[in-house]
Amino acid sequence: MDTNKTKNLLLLVLTVMMLGSTSSLLAQTLNKPTPADNPNLAGNSVWTAACGSASFNEYYINFTWLPSVNSDNKFILELSDASGSFSNPKELATVSDKNANFDFDIKFSLPTDTRGDGYRFRVRSTSPAKISPVSDAFEMYYIDFNSTLAIRELGDTASTPSQKIQLCDGGSTTLEVYNVENPETYRYNWYRNTSPFTSGGSGSSITVTESGYYVVELDYGSTCSGSANTQSLSIEVQIGSSVGLALNTPPKTELCSGESVPPLEANMNYPDLYYTWYKDGNIIQASTLGAYTYAIDTNDATFPGDYSVKIQGDGICTETSNIVSFTNAGIFTVNRDNPANMVILPGATANLAVSSDASAVSYQWYKDNTALSGETNANLEANETGVYYAEVTLTGGACTSATKKSEETTVVHPDSFEIQVDYSTAYTECNNTSIVLEVSKINALLSDGSKTEVTSDLINNFTYQWQRDGSNIATNNHNISLTDTNENGTYRLLGSLDSFNVTSNELPVRLLTNESLTISATSTVICNTDDTITISTDTDLTGENFSWLKDGTDLNITSNNLPVNTPGTYQLTIEKNGCTLRSNEVTISPLDNSLIALSTANSEVVFPEGGSKIISASGANSYKWYDQNNNLLSDTDTVSITQEGNYLVIATIDNCEVSKSFTASYQDTFGIPNVITANGDGYNDQWIIPNTYTKDADITVIIYNDKGEEVLNQQQYKNNWPEASMSFPKQNMVFYYTIKNANETLKKGTITVIR
Repeated sequence: MDTNKTKNLLLLVLTVMMLGSTSSLLAQTLNKPTPADNPNLAGNSVWTAACGSASFNEYYINFTWLPSVNSDNKFILELSDASGSFSNPKELATVSDKNANFDFDIKFSLPTDTRGDGYRFRVRSTSPAKISPVSDAFEMYYIDFNSTLAIRELGDTASTPSQKIQLCDGGSTTLEVYNVENPETYRYNWYRNTSPFTSGGSGSSITVTESGYYVVELDYGSTCSGSANTQSLSIEVQIGSSVGLALNTPPKTELCSGESVPPLEANMNYPDLYYTWYKDGNIIQASTLGAYTYAIDTNDATFPGDYSVKIQGDGICTETSNIVSFTNAGIFTVNRDNPANMVILPGATANLAVSSDASAVSYQWYKDNTALSGETNANLEANETGVYYAEVTLTGGACTSATKKSEETTVVHPDSFEIQVDYSTAYTECNNTSIVLEVSKINALLSDGSKTEVTSDLINNFTYQWQRDGSNIATNNHNISLTDTNENGTYRLLGSLDSFNVTSNELPVRLLTNESLTISATSTVICNTDDTITISTDTDLTGENFSWLKDGTDLNITSNNLPVNTPGTYQLTIEKNGCTLRSNEVTISPLDNSLIALSTANSEVVFPEGGSKIISASGANSYKWYDQNNNLLSDTDTVSITQEGNYLVIATIDNCEVSKSFTASYQDTFGIPNVITANGDGYNDQWIIPNTYTKDADITVIIYNDKGEEVLNQQQYKNNWPEASMSFPKQNMVFYYTIKNANETLKKGTITVIR
């Protein structure tokens, strides 16, 4: 640590203390970090931009602060993102041995992904947790690529790309960087004739339409770019006249899948020119000498699209042809219009159907992969079990041989059926007051033991009969609605279809009556053990099987009204139709002074002389406020205090009364002193602060010595520091104080003790 700087800092602190004020400097615990000189380099120069690399990556930040921190504190240097945001900061360094050093330097290295002009620093302490103001913005780059960039015309795949491009007048071409791994992660500076070329953007490729010499460099900022030495060699773009490149018109552009078609052909066939073929703007055949044709593979489902070709070579300008678009004339859809699984009874049929969005089509049905003679309509009446599908063929348009197969339908004969019934909604016994039972699934059971769900196909074909407790009831739908406790019982469903008779699973139903049961009490607070509270209900309990409960335990009391004299939670229950009907709960509480709360945090109120203080109360039914002369001041839940003295509030809860008292004092008007003379002369021997900070139990006063050690930590400070027994080894000693509540620091400053 710089000794002179430390002395200057302490001198500044003492100067401010003697002036009797606490400046913003003293109130600032952590100061803004600033760049510092690297002690390992010759000279004395503070950095203004950071250009790190594998060969050099060592920088320093200077940090100053004012006490105090805890012994386990750590200072953490953090770096923002390139825009200066600390939403996801990076930790650069951690310092744990400078808790008594108010001015020190922190060494750090740039992360390897650092690239930007707006990085900022901040320092965070851990104990207590505080964050410094952010630093100024700095240009910072980690130079991980420092070789010469190589550029070429897009599509020029020669081992040594041409450094001269002939561009047709009115045309365009693309220049690209091709020797950088992951080029999209960098930012680039492009130049045309030594001037910045910004219209093409800052990516790894640009589109150009003008003649000139083009170069590019990696953008490492205004300071670091020059030291990286990444500028490419120039590539010259010249403007020439079009040679009239075009694609010859193919015989047709609406093709069918699998159709043989002649290749696409450019109107120029030169073996010394490079041809690059494109589909939908993407290269489908790289630059190849003499490749003036391209074969269209109609067996590839992705063949439809827009095709073009680009030519390059010595003595001609780079030119791109017109676009030729190919479509698939045989694209159409086929839909299966019946369930995937169908069941037919002996002698019955199942109607199968398919459809298409094409108007001119023919159909051929298959069963178990064998064509069905004469079944050439969109519908089929299936009277045998098997797996069916239809082949749909285009009969009009360009692709009359295009065929598509529909999804398959499995048709089966059942050995038997299975009906499952279930609750239509969530159900809990003795909780629901209504419920609907319904058929949830119908399965056809096959001879091999497998099941096929046929619910949607057959649910309306069965005849149904509901039973409760084994007896038929007058409901013959596939669902039943139950709304009355008289309908409680065990339900099942009988179903019949032709010769098949099915009995479903059973569902128990026990509904709760939808009656309401309410209890009330003459009071909810017991003032003393001699008080009796009566709990009652308006429900007629004659002939009912009921119970009074206290805290969930049956009291075994059979009276219609319940007298109570002990605290607890009370409830009435009635047994109805096998279910327990429960009332609301009534909680009886003992009288407790804490039920009444005053807006003041303690029994002492401080307010300015000549002013007033509003005190409010809560938790009771009514209030009466009295001063020390027993004068009634207010009978509402608030009172306005304008005089010093003792006050009393009497609060009424039901039939009980609770009283609370408090004292009001005028607020001290003197400031917090920063100098005391602890010499035993009885004057200014102790640090006396305003009662604003001593009357509140939530306010804590902490005093530290110059080493950051606590010498006092006291709530409701008693104005008793320093005690007479405390010794001061030096003539003038500086201490630091913090006054805070649970949420924030209220005051900070210094105390100079003069002996």
